[in-house]
Amino acid sequence: MYPHERSLVERLAGEPFAIVGVNSDKDREELKKTISAEKITWRSFWNGGSTAGPISTRWNVSSWPTIYVLDGEGRIRFKNVRGEQLDASIDQLLAELKAKAK
Repeated sequence: MYPHERSLVERLAGEPFAIVGVNSDKDREELKKTISAEKITWRSFWNGGSTAGPISTRWNVSSWPTIYVLDGEGRIRFKNVRGEQLDASIDQLLAELKAKAK
């Protein structure tokens, strides 16, 4: 998913949009290398090396990837959307936010 996430970051630069990643790789040093190699510029938190870590436990996540799309008020509006559905859900929320601002 890294290429798609990178494309979202590029396309939505300047918009009220952020990606937050959570990673459960066992080796944190290898993860750092992957972050560099994959040009991950968004926040990516380490979950302690397993899907039973503190972040996934708090958010009730048992497998990767699990995607939550939150609105401007922090509410989960979409879950596990990918590809075109992910783009459409983000675009919808941005349109709603812009409509509210008018």
